[in-house]
This record gives sequence, C-alpha cells and structure tokens, in this order.
Amino acid sequence: MNYFKISLVVFFVIFASCKGKKKTEIKTETIDFTKEGELSIFKKDSLLVNLDIEIAESDYETETGLMYRDSMEEKQGMLFIQDEFKVQNFYMKNTQISLDLIFIDENFKVVSFQENAKPFDETSLSSQVPAKYVLEVNAGLAEKWLLEVGDSISFTR
Repeated sequence: MNYFKISLVVFFVIFASCKGKKKTEIKTETIDFTKEGELSIFKKDSLLVNLDIEIAESDYETETGLMYRDSMEEKQGMLFIQDEFKVQNFYMKNTQISLDLIFIDENFKVVSFQENAKPFDETSLSSQVPAKYVLEVNAGLAEKWLLEVGDSISFTR
C-alpha cells in the first residue's frame, strides 16, 4: 500500500510539471527571392520566355532549394547546378508551392521534366535520364510554354 501512495505522489508531481510547460512552436522565416541571374528558354531558335533566377550550387542551397517559400512570381525560377551529369532525384519536402521541374543536360538541352510536383510530397522525382541542371518554376508553366524535350536554355549570372 505504501508503494501505491508513493506512485500516486510521483504521478501527480510529473503531471503537474508537464502541465506547466508550454509547447514550443518552431517558426521558419519567409525567404525572399534574390535575383542572381537571368535564364532564357528557347524552342529551336525562338525565344519562349525570359526568367529571373536564383542559382543553387552549394550543398546547402541545393538541399534547401525552394523550401519554406510561400510563393514565386511567374517569371522567376531556381536553377540548380549539379556537380555531376547523372540521373537527378528531387523531392518536395518542406516546399509549400507546386512546381514544375525541368531537367537539362550539359549541352543546355531539356531532357525531361516533372510537372505539377505536389507541395510537401517526399516522393522521389527523377530526371529518368542524366541531367546537369534542374530548373524549378511554378507548376503549370511547362505546359503553358508548350515545353518539349530538345528545347534549350541559356543563362547568365
């Protein structure tokens, strides 16, 4: 019976100490777009669109990408410059906006794309074929621009 009283007292002490603690809410700051270059997309020799771009090439930049952003303008995008020309795999962890991913080879030709990637989805989005660059733009733009494999890009910093 003595153990029961001790257990009861321990329970109330733990309960009371837990009740007084407030939950800590983790807030991430909104990241604003920073123009680091310009990118043009071409169909044969015809210009489709010009974009302002952010460039992701460090480990941190490529791992973070467009995470924690709540919007992006139509004429903006993020260009990932990968270390290796290989099959690239991306996911939408902590990414709040739906995106089109455009995979580009070392000759600046579009080799594949993934359209309408869903926010927060951690499913792997593969280039299916080797790529050196990945351009992320708002979902629906690849279709709007009638983008096709073989179209090309050029960019400046």
